[in-house]
Amino acid sequence: MKRLIIFLVAILPMAFVLSTMEAKPNKQKVVLYVDLHCQDCCNKILKNIPFDKDLKNGVKDLLFDLEAKTVMVTYDANKTDVPAIQKAFAKIGKPATTEAPKCHHHCEGHHHHAEGEHHHH
Repeated sequence: MKRLIIFLVAILPMAFVLSTMEAKPNKQKVVLYVDLHCQDCCNKILKNIPFDKDLKNGVKDLLFDLEAKTVMVTYDANKTDVPAIQKAFAKIGKPATTEAPKCHHHCEGHHHHAEGEHHHH
């Protein structure tokens, strides 16, 4: 565990130096709702999204929340935008929306209930 912490600290200053060399990025954040099941889903996104050619290296950081099924994307608005990021997610079979998806079970339950009421009349 100690070794991992030292490794992360060694990487951070390098990343900082790289980002200061570029033109000032216009950093924006967006929370996307993605159907994440497990760490493999996160890994698939990590291996593809930052390297998608259409995003022009605009994705700077990805923060996953498996429970909430969200990915917080930090991106450079000078290089890419939210629709382009969403397209990149769709390409790898992980459609991303900016709004929380409606709970299907909840909705279905309501529909059946409403239909049942109609039959009583």
